[in-house]
Amino acid sequence: MSNISHPSSSMVRRAISYAVIVAVSFVAGAVFMRPANASMDTLVAHLPLIGNSLDATPDNSANFTDFWQVWNVLKTKFVETHASSTIPNTKRKLWGAIAGLTASYGDPYTIFMPPSDAKVFKQDITGSFGGVGMEIGVKNGILTVIAPLKGTPAALAGIRSGDQIVSIDKHSTEGMSADKAVKLIRGKRGTNVVFTVMRKGKVLNIKVMRKVIQVPEIDYGLNHKTGTYHIALYTFTANSADLFDKAFTAFKKSGSRKLIIDMRGNPGGYLDAAVDIVSHFLPKGEVIVTEDYEGKKANIVHRSIGYNDLPKGTKVAVLINQGSASAAEILSGALQDHHVATLIGTRSFGKGSVQELINIDGGSLKVTVARWLTPSGRSISDGGLTPDIKVGRTQADFIAGRDPQMSRAVQFLLTGK
Repeated sequence: MSNISHPSSSMVRRAISYAVIVAVSFVAGAVFMRPANASMDTLVAHLPLIGNSLDATPDNSANFTDFWQVWNVLKTKFVETHASSTIPNTKRKLWGAIAGLTASYGDPYTIFMPPSDAKVFKQDITGSFGGVGMEIGVKNGILTVIAPLKGTPAALAGIRSGDQIVSIDKHSTEGMSADKAVKLIRGKRGTNVVFTVMRKGKVLNIKVMRKVIQVPEIDYGLNHKTGTYHIALYTFTANSADLFDKAFTAFKKSGSRKLIIDMRGNPGGYLDAAVDIVSHFLPKGEVIVTEDYEGKKANIVHRSIGYNDLPKGTKVAVLINQGSASAAEILSGALQDHHVATLIGTRSFGKGSVQELINIDGGSLKVTVARWLTPSGRSISDGGLTPDIKVGRTQADFIAGRDPQMSRAVQFLLTGK
């Protein structure tokens, strides 16, 4: 492709090396609602920061007798026996209890972060950091790589989408949240971190050097040999809509009517960027995605702005894989449901929930409040999106530089089959 646009340092995302914010290392593919004055990506998902005016009314149906019994037993009998044990102060006990309460819901995206972790989380939202450049999240209870970001240390070291992380510097990841993993992955620039990963039944040890991560946002151009036009979007930042508009304008001027949009390895980002981009393909008012609050409040429906400037006769293919998450799934799902594009590749990650970040006495509660539904009512969280044409890409393909998914997309656009 002929044009590559790189973000300025102020736009660098929390790409560790994870979100939700997406988790990157964010937590697995996040979708964010951008405040009007926001100048950079905020992390992992829909993050309206709420103040401390929360309902603190005790729930009289809860019997805390067992809790206080355990509290008092620990207070009177616990003895430190090794270096890692400690007697916490009252505040730390409360934080531990809150963390346990959130964990009982069984949702990897609903967590409590004490002030120290919350501070790191917010720092990651706003600037450069020493990481390895990959998105991670918890999938089926296992810490999993959503996507290594293009050109980052993780990608260059051989980390792949779908790798299951067994340990980080010999720390077992069993039961570990993506946020805790981020703390282990972050570190001084120039130092190494070793990942033990499971890939298709094989255990691999991969050493990656931490660096300041700056993620390319978009890559586009005309393939003169095939006559197909390619737009690869690597993330959804505050600038992505403008960058896509520039790429889309170049596509229209190229004369090609065969468009490939590459969403592989895109972990998500700003929701409004996805809505803006999809609006190039749909008439005004068409549904793009719905936030389903399951009756706890009115659903929010996001509709096309109505640019609707796709040239007549254009055939569109969208490439997805297990590294396509969140906003990337919203875009892909909308184009699939409206029969604008054919999805090609492998099943997407399945990050289809909305989180809010709530300030609590210096700490932060990240809680899932809704789920994303495609225009036809499909839940993105239910196993991700299924491509219309299934094509994999093996490790051998990566090593040899082969891209059967891209080749299949070209074939489809040229032959209709």
